[in-house]
Amino acid sequence: MYNSLSEIQKQLFSKQLSVENIVNEYLKKIKEETHLNAFVEVFEKEAKIQAKKIDFKIKQNNAGKLAGLVIGIKDNICYKGHKVTAGSKILENFVSTYHSTAVERLINEDAIIIGRLNCDEFAMGSSNETSVYGSVLNPFDETRVSGGSSGGSAVAVAADLCLAALGSDTGGSVRQPASFCGVVGLKPTYGRVSRYGLIAYASSFDQIGVLAKNISDVAVILEIIAGDDGLDSTVSDKAVPEYSKSLEISKNYKIAFLNNHLKNKELDPEIRDKILSVFDYLKSIGHSVKAVDFKLTDLLIPTYYVLTTAEASSNLSRYDGVRFGYRNTDSTNINSLYTNSRTKGFGEEVKRRIMTGTFVLSKGFVDEYFTKAQKVRRLIQNETNMIFSDFDFIISPTTPTTAFKLGTKTQNPVEMYLEDIFTVHANLVGIPAISIPLGKHSNGMPYGIQILSRKFDEQSLLAFADFLIQNKTLC
Repeated sequence: MYNSLSEIQKQLFSKQLSVENIVNEYLKKIKEETHLNAFVEVFEKEAKIQAKKIDFKIKQNNAGKLAGLVIGIKDNICYKGHKVTAGSKILENFVSTYHSTAVERLINEDAIIIGRLNCDEFAMGSSNETSVYGSVLNPFDETRVSGGSSGGSAVAVAADLCLAALGSDTGGSVRQPASFCGVVGLKPTYGRVSRYGLIAYASSFDQIGVLAKNISDVAVILEIIAGDDGLDSTVSDKAVPEYSKSLEISKNYKIAFLNNHLKNKELDPEIRDKILSVFDYLKSIGHSVKAVDFKLTDLLIPTYYVLTTAEASSNLSRYDGVRFGYRNTDSTNINSLYTNSRTKGFGEEVKRRIMTGTFVLSKGFVDEYFTKAQKVRRLIQNETNMIFSDFDFIISPTTPTTAFKLGTKTQNPVEMYLEDIFTVHANLVGIPAISIPLGKHSNGMPYGIQILSRKFDEQSLLAFADFLIQNKTLC
């Protein structure tokens, strides 16, 4: 299949290839790999229609920047006239009445949206096992998880079902599945990409991200979807650089790694050794790599789950069985309608987080949990900013291990939550982070390395990540 948008466009503009051919090839591949369960719906008919229109625009020399890009979108991103369910029964058969800003910008530049991708219910999960549509299978070993919550997005890219995909990242939901499936996954700075049309899980954490096979595709997609948006009051009005034209590094960088992360007892020794070898190489060519003690490491996961469950409790209160989505038909009064619709409409993990969030916001406990967690979040931000006053990047593992077996962690929520131990940091602070493929484990599974940078410095982050990918140190 195809490896990059630049490769595709070179053939398109020299008339060696048509968008119609590209779409048909991806549709064929999707049918062959249906068992992976990456897609919950494929927009076959309209994708073919759009392909013909874009081929005509190419002949007229007025095609958009993303002509030839076949992309999938996570099932929590709105696409006008199409179902969007966030992997949940509670939004059964709900059809969006508007485009998310990210989708609208993709379409305006002639990207073709080929379908919606499976995800953990309301993006709550680290394995893509909580979806009402069933688990997404890892293409490298179908007995293992794809990662979550954007597992369908990662598998679609890794299995050549589309060239790129949009996901959402609340605590690692783009980066963790990217690591498990051997692709690139970027979580931009909070506010870099509009959240308008993204079904909310935890509003101060959620961010739309990009998954692709390479940095250049991530960069050009980010250029298109990023930037000011009057429909999202939290989005930044900072100018959007031409990321795809700035992928060269021009200096030696100062790089930090968090001692606590590499010494974590849950970190696979092979992954640790590979990361240390990357550090040795970087030092050998002039970059500075130093250990930093991050004193608040043990508070990352508790702080994250107190705050995100609280926000989820608030955000998901709108799903009541009255206004849209699933409505229980056995109810006898308004109270039983609410209770039965929410009880049967939400899955177990979502209900667990709603109840946890309701508890930490309840009278008598809000100061003990939610308010305290907000204060700790500020301390985490302050300590992280101090690191970035001396260093350009922080490098860490993306995940403690490679993809684990299906069903092995679903009965132990705490064990599942600890899968996010290295990724929640970026969301708590609101900084950009990227996972890039690091190699293959002796068990045959891919894994990634994570790079974090200062807020709104995606330009340097992407350039440095591309440098590492191009280097022979990484496989």
